[in-house]
Amino acid sequence: MTTIAFIGLGHMGGGMAANLAKAGHDVRAFDLSAAALDTAKANGCLPTASAAEAISDAEVVITMLPAGKHVAQVYEEAILKVAKVGVLVIDSSTIDVATARRVAQAAQAKGLTAVDAPVSGGIAAAAAGTLTFMVGGSADGFERASPILELMGKTVIHAGSIGAGQAAKICNNMILGATMAVTTEAFNLAAALGLDAKAFYDIASVSSGQSWSMTSYCPVPGVGPETPADQNFEGGFAGVLMLKDMRLALDAAQASGASVPVAACAAERYQKLVDEGQGTRDFSAIIDLA
Repeated sequence: MTTIAFIGLGHMGGGMAANLAKAGHDVRAFDLSAAALDTAKANGCLPTASAAEAISDAEVVITMLPAGKHVAQVYEEAILKVAKVGVLVIDSSTIDVATARRVAQAAQAKGLTAVDAPVSGGIAAAAAGTLTFMVGGSADGFERASPILELMGKTVIHAGSIGAGQAAKICNNMILGATMAVTTEAFNLAAALGLDAKAFYDIASVSSGQSWSMTSYCPVPGVGPETPADQNFEGGFAGVLMLKDMRLALDAAQASGASVPVAACAAERYQKLVDEGQGTRDFSAIIDLA
């Protein structure tokens, strides 16, 4: 049994922490949400009053937070002050590469082993323990982190040195954001041309237009596996979070000199969704935009 501090119990973190507790580990959980802490307790975790309290006796620290500023704050105010030498620190948030590298280097300077390990798969995969982890860090860090990550995911891949996990996640979600944008446009065009949505789905899902956005996360209700579209776009991956990820990609492209015009166009659609007050709906709700 390993003592694990888990900081951040949102839609993704809550399921991830629950799977670690289910596997028999001593999970000390913290979140600013009392409701999230209650759920974590029901799932076998031990709620704590602060991040520092959760980290104080931990052998492994996992953070799953909304943005780089939150990750940096937890590292500066808790991890770097409280974690003992030799502790493994895993950040599974989706943040910018520069912040990922900065906090990891600060952790290493304190004698900690740090990796960035953002995830792909969504809320259902977090609950089911079938996430994909993209890991950035040393070979030793990856070797130490893998047994823990494998309890929360079905695929754990070493992407490279510190920051490589975040780079892979940013590029992956850029593909997702762009393919969802064009998938919604294709369904809308099909409807305008009088093509039945189910017929179009049956064709495109086994043809060259096939993508994860089509076959696993179809933005039209009733024509494929159940998705947020079948729940009026409630739950799932909020549009505001997709916009955050697209902005991370655009910022990374600007900093590195890469050209990503298609991603920029897709980001405009998610910006419109947020501007219209629909940012809490699933990102596939862009299908309803004019």
